[in-house]
Amino acid sequence: MNAGRVYGVLRYLLLSVFGLFFVLPLLWMGVTAFKPSAEWLDPNWIPHAPTWENFTSIFRDPTLPVRRWFLNSFLIATVFTLLTLILDSMAAYAYARMEFRGRKVLFGLLLATLVMPQIMFLIPNYITIANLGWLGTYQGVIAPGLSGVFGVFFLRQFFLSLPRELEEAAVVDGANTWQTFIRVVLPLSHGALATLGVITFLESWNNFLWPLLVTGGNREMQTLPVGLATLQGQYTFDYGKLMAGALVLTLPVLVLFVSAQRFIVRSISTTGLKG
Repeated sequence: MNAGRVYGVLRYLLLSVFGLFFVLPLLWMGVTAFKPSAEWLDPNWIPHAPTWENFTSIFRDPTLPVRRWFLNSFLIATVFTLLTLILDSMAAYAYARMEFRGRKVLFGLLLATLVMPQIMFLIPNYITIANLGWLGTYQGVIAPGLSGVFGVFFLRQFFLSLPRELEEAAVVDGANTWQTFIRVVLPLSHGALATLGVITFLESWNNFLWPLLVTGGNREMQTLPVGLATLQGQYTFDYGKLMAGALVLTLPVLVLFVSAQRFIVRSISTTGLKG
């Protein structure tokens, strides 16, 4: 066996060990979700008496509207993702291709907000949403996050990597800026848009603090992460229900991430840091 092959085997073994550290908590969560109450704290990986009781109890408990929480999370994450893709793609194209005074300065100021702690925007956003009368509403949860800058930066870098000749050919054929953007640029950006869509959906799906503040005590408007947090008491922990709820929360995003993984890898590898 040559040195290159030995290096490759060792590299994959090392990556597998590191990957195992990330997978083990998920496996333990899944195992605990099927354990009866008598085995919650037992260090066994295979339940002696596996049960579906933890899942049926959270869906049948009238005080836990899990189905409504799931619907709220899905609706908010979907609408937030679609609006982010629309707004960020238009802003990114403007910064990548359109010439206007102060473009570089404005883009630099936008990038500066990426290094600011997001917690500093919490109180101003809350006051704004409260003054608009949007507390306890879907738009109150969705609107503040639309001002995020990462999507603009990510798509701008991708647009800069596209050949200008394609857009110039469209202009020669009589297309205006909007038509060039819709008919030429966006069809070539499916991978980047899919990647940003997955990242945005995961961010919204897992968001906890802002939905907690906006929805308050309105349990019908709470999202799944906020609602499941109520399963944890001050002095007691219902580990079975908590792990079953966490599994319900985790599975959809795992499926989404795995199904879109090839788009993410391809987009990140081709976007680069040009410009």
